[in-house]
Amino acid sequence: MKVNNLKIAVLILAFLTIGNQTFAQDGTVTIDQDSDITKLLEYKKDVKTADLYKIQLDFGSRSEAMALRQKFRNTFSQWPSELVYETPNYKVWVGNFNTRLEADIALLKIKKKFSKAMVFEPKKED
Repeated sequence: MKVNNLKIAVLILAFLTIGNQTFAQDGTVTIDQDSDITKLLEYKKDVKTADLYKIQLDFGSRSEAMALRQKFRNTFSQWPSELVYETPNYKVWVGNFNTRLEADIALLKIKKKFSKAMVFEPKKED
C-alpha cells in the first residue's frame, strides 16, 4: 500500500512540474495612453505639494478675530492672512511658508507685535 501511495505522489509531482512548464506563457504588455496623461504627470511634479506652515496669531470671537486680522494687515502687509472658523473659535492664520525655518523667521518679527503667535502645520484635507 505504501508503494502505491509513493508512486501516486511521484506521478502527481511530475505532472505538476511538467504542467507548469508546458502551460507557462511569455508575452509583452503594451500600454497605449493619451499623451496628455504624460503632460499632466509632468505638471504634477512641478506643482508644489510640500507641507506648508502657517502662523496663528490668536483665536476668539468673530469680532475679536476680525479686529486682530485688521491690526495685522495694518502692521504686516507682506504676508496674507485669513480668518478660519474651527468650532467654537475664530482663528487668524498668517502666511504660507514653505519651510519651518521660513515660518520661524517670520514669527520672530510677528511676535514683537502679537505675543501669542505660534507656528503650526495645518491638517491636510483629503
